[in-house]
Amino acid sequence: MSNEPLISFDTSRPNIARAYDFILGGKDNFAADRELAAKMLEIYPLTRTLARENRAFLARAVDRVSRDGFTQFIDVGSGLPTRPNTHEVASRVNPDARVVYVDIDPVVISHTTALLAAQGKVVAIPGDACRPEELLASPELTAMIDLTRPVCVILAMILHFFEPSQARDIVSMFVRAVVPGSFLIISVGVDNDAHDLTDRFTTAYAAGALHTHDRRPVASYFTGLEILEPGLTEVRNWLSAHPAIATSARPADVLAGIGRKA
Repeated sequence: MSNEPLISFDTSRPNIARAYDFILGGKDNFAADRELAAKMLEIYPLTRTLARENRAFLARAVDRVSRDGFTQFIDVGSGLPTRPNTHEVASRVNPDARVVYVDIDPVVISHTTALLAAQGKVVAIPGDACRPEELLASPELTAMIDLTRPVCVILAMILHFFEPSQARDIVSMFVRAVVPGSFLIISVGVDNDAHDLTDRFTTAYAAGALHTHDRRPVASYFTGLEILEPGLTEVRNWLSAHPAIATSARPADVLAGIGRKA
């Protein structure tokens, strides 16, 4: 039994990771989280669809990278593990896969650690996406991940919490910090000329602002990386056998891609 102190938290305060868990059909959430999720769905009814498409993209992307022989994954801004989980997908391909989940929220880390108590080769650690070099130097991370070898860094649905210029800098810092041959899996919410959605979501979140991203800055996040097929595209097109049918315009969407450091 662990001797680490449990982190207490106020269940009356909504948490975006738990709201996301609820939207995806999970059970690790409370009434306040469900209320936040309801607000998000009221603002944009396709929120659940986008969340599910993003999780499906992430599973496909992790599977794709795993089949190239990768066994090291760092899932930054992971939130609560929600099926399909990164470690489950990776270990199905390579049983020796190691996954480090990273989140800035200590409540999420405490909860994730409890959920993963029976899992091997998986750990949840606190870390700030804004400080990649500090995060990658963490003893908890380096005990699990060998950074002298290629790794796969996952930045799924977190970059829209930063201004585009800051998001680009965050990606660049991770690219500089990992060795050649490493992969970055990126997905980011984009606002297709409906900026009022961003403002309304920011009001609903209360805990922090969302920022408007469009296709041009998102494409720049992959500067210097080799983008794997099918390139930078909507997450649903990563999943669709018939992309031309699945490209109807939406006020907001999620763009995604996998980049490889040469």
